[in-house]
Amino acid sequence: MENRAYMIGVEATMDVIGGKWKPIILCNLRHGPMRPSDLKRGITGISQKMLTQQLRELEDDNIIDRKVYQQVPPKVEYSLSDYGRSLSDILDSLCSWGEQHVSHLQEQGQDICLKAN
Repeated sequence: MENRAYMIGVEATMDVIGGKWKPIILCNLRHGPMRPSDLKRGITGISQKMLTQQLRELEDDNIIDRKVYQQVPPKVEYSLSDYGRSLSDILDSLCSWGEQHVSHLQEQGQDICLKAN
């Protein structure tokens, strides 16, 4: 384990959930378990390689659980771990702020929409 020091708590948070894709993956998983193919379909622009990498990192950080079903063909599902669910308030806040931001941009006359699930 490497020795790390953070100046403020948000650095530690961003170290785990930062980047372009992890918050989007986590927001998708807060509604329940998903297969990798469903995640890829629901996340515009992510490559299979990047999705796999991000899922592995989140699993290594104990934020998500990976469940493998012993069947043919093999089936894998990802879900938020108990520890990952502790991010629920943060994820809810990020999603709510994003919805408000889209509304703000629409009020400014920008042609933007939010495709709700």
